[in-house]
Amino acid sequence: MAHVECHRLASWQRLDDHPASGAHAGGRQSLGPGCRVEVSYLVSRSRVDTQAGLALDVWEGWCGPGPRPPRQKRIRGRSSAACAHTRRVDTCPLHAGRLCRRPLLGNQVTNVKPIPERNSASSTTHPPRGPLAQLSARALLASCASPAAAMPGPSPGLCRALLGLWAALGPGLFGLSAVAQEPFWADLQPRVALVERGGSLWLNCSTNCPRPERGGLETSLRRNGTQRGLRWLARQLVDIREPETQPVCFFRCARRTLQARGLIRTFQRPDRVELVPLPAWQPVGENFTLSCRVPGAGPRGSLTLTLLRGAQELIRRSFAGEPPRARGAVLTATVLARREDHGANFSCRAELDLRPHGLGLFSNSSAPRELRTFALSPDPPRLAVSRLLEVGSERPVRCTLDELFPASEAEVYLALGDHRLSPDITLEGDALVVTATATANAEQEGARQLVCNVTLGGESRETRENVTVYSFPAPVLTLSEPSTPEGKVVTVTCAAGPEALVTLDGIPAVVPGQPAQLQLNATEDDDKRSFFCDASLEVVGQTLSKNKSAELRVLYAPRLDDSDCPRSWTWPEGPEQTLRCEARGNPAPSVHCERPDSGAVLALGLQGPVTRALAGIYRCTAVNRQGAAVKEVTVTVEYAPSLDSMGCPEHITWLEGTEVSLSCMAHGVPPPNVSCVHSGEAGVVEGLLRVVRQHAGTYRCEATNAQGSVAKTVAVTVEYGPSFEEQSCPSNWTWVEGSGQLFSCEVDGKPEPSVECIGSEGASEGLLLPLASPDSSPGVPNIASGLAPGIYICNATNRHGSMVKTVAVSTESPPQMDESTCPSHQTWLEGAEAAGLACTARGRPSPQVRCSREGVPRPQGLRVSREDAGTYRCLATNMHGTDVRTVTLGVEYRPVVAELAASPPGGVRPGGNFTLTCRAEAWPPAQISWRAPPGALNIGLSSNNSTLSVAGAMGSHGGEYECAATNAHGRHARRITVRVAGPWLWVAVGGVAGGAALLAAGAGLAFYVQSTACKKGEYNVQEAESSGEAVCLNGAGGGTGGGTGAEGGTEAADTAEAQAGGEVFAIQLTSA
Repeated sequence: MAHVECHRLASWQRLDDHPASGAHAGGRQSLGPGCRVEVSYLVSRSRVDTQAGLALDVWEGWCGPGPRPPRQKRIRGRSSAACAHTRRVDTCPLHAGRLCRRPLLGNQVTNVKPIPERNSASSTTHPPRGPLAQLSARALLASCASPAAAMPGPSPGLCRALLGLWAALGPGLFGLSAVAQEPFWADLQPRVALVERGGSLWLNCSTNCPRPERGGLETSLRRNGTQRGLRWLARQLVDIREPETQPVCFFRCARRTLQARGLIRTFQRPDRVELVPLPAWQPVGENFTLSCRVPGAGPRGSLTLTLLRGAQELIRRSFAGEPPRARGAVLTATVLARREDHGANFSCRAELDLRPHGLGLFSNSSAPRELRTFALSPDPPRLAVSRLLEVGSERPVRCTLDELFPASEAEVYLALGDHRLSPDITLEGDALVVTATATANAEQEGARQLVCNVTLGGESRETRENVTVYSFPAPVLTLSEPSTPEGKVVTVTCAAGPEALVTLDGIPAVVPGQPAQLQLNATEDDDKRSFFCDASLEVVGQTLSKNKSAELRVLYAPRLDDSDCPRSWTWPEGPEQTLRCEARGNPAPSVHCERPDSGAVLALGLQGPVTRALAGIYRCTAVNRQGAAVKEVTVTVEYAPSLDSMGCPEHITWLEGTEVSLSCMAHGVPPPNVSCVHSGEAGVVEGLLRVVRQHAGTYRCEATNAQGSVAKTVAVTVEYGPSFEEQSCPSNWTWVEGSGQLFSCEVDGKPEPSVECIGSEGASEGLLLPLASPDSSPGVPNIASGLAPGIYICNATNRHGSMVKTVAVSTESPPQMDESTCPSHQTWLEGAEAAGLACTARGRPSPQVRCSREGVPRPQGLRVSREDAGTYRCLATNMHGTDVRTVTLGVEYRPVVAELAASPPGGVRPGGNFTLTCRAEAWPPAQISWRAPPGALNIGLSSNNSTLSVAGAMGSHGGEYECAATNAHGRHARRITVRVAGPWLWVAVGGVAGGAALLAAGAGLAFYVQSTACKKGEYNVQEAESSGEAVCLNGAGGGTGGGTGAEGGTEAADTAEAQAGGEVFAIQLTSA
């Protein structure tokens, strides 16, 4: 059984044919023998019966040996799926009643199935048809269904008219025969319908009885409207609420009742989805029940319920197979509670799937319910608190419980007796830590209970501890005279509470609750004496104690002891000291120390530097209200030795040969010991010394006492007369020119002698020889001009005498080259014989000069070639140094015309162009000049004269052209012959007179050119380059072109010019 959606049609249409159903002609269908199609539709409130050929567009009947494949139909321009259901039948006999039928009412969805055979209770047997009916129907079908190729028949239009007439008159003419022969039936559409609860539905009740007596529709449902026809009845049922109803369609026909039963079921969407409330708290690890209810939704067989944890499906159940009348559903599941389920939302989703019935999927979900899980340890909390609590004191309380989840949800109750404490709660993972401060008052004295209660998920864990609250006041200690003069009696008393036992300085009272006393005669030793009072109390088997102390002050006169104020003070100078002179006494005495002679006062008790001025004898006095005390104190200040310039000078001068002694005087307390030692020696210098030069140097003098030592360096200078040494002042000296070196003559003597050298003979007589200063730089020249060689007398003098020495001076110089001795640019001529570069150097002794290129000297005696050109390095050397000079060598050579070419190389028509190119090799570069045939006009030259060009060539341009290259070393020329040949018809046409005139004009022009522009034998092309005149280059030695061949040769310009090989180039000029 299938559900098909069909569209309402407004007209009839012949059924499309399919190849498997038989041949057709004119749109008629041939169903084959024994196959019948019956159609019952509501069209214009009239019923139409037909045997074959006419049907609605949505009808399709099929009889045949195999199944009919689906296809598309075209209905009034729109495409829809074939609205039919096909079923394979092996045979389709007329009497079997196996007919394919599909009723349609409006746009209603209906079921399509084969028509069952009528039973004997609802229809009659099948008597044979009347002859007229068989003849008419079969003859009409046969004539319309027979193919045109087999036998002649009515036209398609006539066939359609006959079939229409048969449809209209058939019931009237053959009604009686049909009553006797047709198996009548009643039909109800839709047979099975699914309607939403409270909805409405149209039912179509119809029959094939031609003249039914009466008919109707029996149902318990409410009706809203009815439409009737002769053989049909349509009724709308509204507010359908019953889960299942079976309406009955009936007709009375030929004294029999025809019936058809239908089935109407309702469905209800899952509008109410309820999840049973979850427990307020669920223990972790225990099962809880999830129950989902969907009241009224159905049919139950189409319901599916799903229990969800968040978006995760826990369980899903389908109720397929339940009775059709069943409504509502309940789904229950048992779930194990987990920690991660805490705070999770559980819900239920209901789905009513009516898609198999042509409807949609209806779903709904319950409101989510949050689950709260917990875990509580079976152990009680751990309570930490002191068992004893004193009235007015504070004690910390700590309560801890582990294995608690979620710890943040736990409730804590902490109380001492009836007094609830204010706890501070701290979470440490799954542990709960509660802290508080317990304070007791006098009303709570006695035994009390401390309670810690933790509640989570409706369960509690509790711990109780016994606490004793007690009262224990501190003891009282009193002195009869806290401050008393020396020699007076003092009473000390220690008391406490009624149950406490007191002890005074280790002596207990007789019984608890009584005080303890002590009497004494006050002395100096009792000053600042402390008394201790202890009280003890026993509480719940524990002994508690408290104590108190007091100090006694005894008043007495000052006392200056040597331990606190010594009679003699010795201090080192410099460091800061605190000067103390303390006295005993009560009240504390004041101490004052001063010098009797000057009144200077010591700053006692203050830290300050110790100076030599503090030394002396002081009178110290201590005073309080009980009396006074006096004591003399001597102050001594010690300091380290010192060596000053008066007692021990830094510099001492001795004269060689005299007797002297070395002594240093030092200052210090106690008096220091002084000793002097020569540097580098171990012995101490003592007594008189006979001065020699070895006594000069540095001496270290050291003074030592108990406070330290001091050392001083004493420099001793020994003076003596001047003396010459050969090594420091040589007798022979050579001066090198340009070195900047001066003559060094160092003389030994103290103080340093002055030295002067003066020429005594020759060129140096009377001249002063410059001397080098001992501290001057050796590289700095001090001589502005040349030094005269000769004999010089040197004299050295100081305050202890003088000395004379003779010095011989000679001069030399290093190599030197310049432009005059070695030019930087030199030129050779190719082919000449060159001995070497022209380079010499000045210097003494005479330098040697070598020139090379890239480190290789040029071989001597070879002739000059162009490869000799380049850069050479010339090096001059003697014993005093070297000099380098770079020389650039150029090689010049005579000119040679290397190339003389004509372009184009082929023929040139009259009026055409040609170009002559001349390339020369020379150094210095050559100048290019041309010589052309006489009468050749309109010749153009390039900027460097290397190219000669002719535009619009004429016969006068034929002949010999010469290119000459010239520089300072010679001249070279090459010639090329251009022959002009072509038709000379213009000569004949012009006549002899015209030709003669032309020859005369050419001769005159040649004479003019030779007599003016070419007087020098050639034309300077560079001067005529920019002019518009004709260029004439034929000289006295030029040739003329003519004849039928080409000739070429070279010209000797001068004796230095090389001969060039004869080269002839011919250009044939032809007419266009």
